[in-house]
Amino acid sequence: MRIFDPHIHMTSRTTDDYEAMYAAGVRALVEPAFWLGQPRTSPASFFDYFDSLLGWEPFRAAQHGIAHHCTIALNPKEANDPRCTPVLDALPRYLVKDSVVAVGEIGYDSMTPAEDNALAAQLQLAADHGLPALVHTPHRDKAAGLKRTLDVLRESDLPPDRVVLDHLNETTVGDATDSGCWLGFSIYPDTKMDPDRMVRILRVHGTERVLVNSAADWGRSDPLKTLHVGEAMLAAGFSDDDVDQVLWRNPVAFYGQSGRLSLDIADPGALHEGNSILRGGE
Repeated sequence: MRIFDPHIHMTSRTTDDYEAMYAAGVRALVEPAFWLGQPRTSPASFFDYFDSLLGWEPFRAAQHGIAHHCTIALNPKEANDPRCTPVLDALPRYLVKDSVVAVGEIGYDSMTPAEDNALAAQLQLAADHGLPALVHTPHRDKAAGLKRTLDVLRESDLPPDRVVLDHLNETTVGDATDSGCWLGFSIYPDTKMDPDRMVRILRVHGTERVLVNSAADWGRSDPLKTLHVGEAMLAAGFSDDDVDQVLWRNPVAFYGQSGRLSLDIADPGALHEGNSILRGGE
């Protein structure tokens, strides 16, 4: 089973996770820019973070045989903080980088006017840079959040087949499917979706335009949830080809629209800017 995790926050994960993911069949991933977990206090902290997504994390992933790409954006939660909104003006210099395959995560957290503005501005940036967009649907009041998201998308220059609506569930998958966008599902130990619910959705809606991710981060999450979905699909009677479509070919097709997706892993060398991932020894 080959796996491409299209949404995982490896900045929050350990080397043990990389090793376990490789053993499970993960050979590629996309790491979206997201919330730190506490407020950032200036744009400069974003820029250091973006630089790590473009440098240190690809280096670390390549040490374990995994191709790393990222998405860059001002995330919805921090779009509400006036200290952070100048990041929007700096995004164009990051969106031209080779390993940036989408604008994201963008979308809604609390559905405020500030989030409206950030979402519209970043959808335009995606259109201007020829990139797809990874859109975060809110964790609260999901149906209303999806409707508001789709309203903004319809007014944008970005066509729906270049958008993935993430964090979907049973209450939002129907409208998301009708929109023509790609469908993203985050599989978590306690919240969002689980493998069996994902299988039931696949039975009804099929395997086209579906991306399954672990969205693993600093909270309770599991970077092997993609593998567990593949196993649940096989146990439910889906074919190996169905699993390969959902866990590999679909994310390759979606992010491939950027023209920047590269699944070849060059030798990363022993050092990144003079630093090693090793601890102790020579």
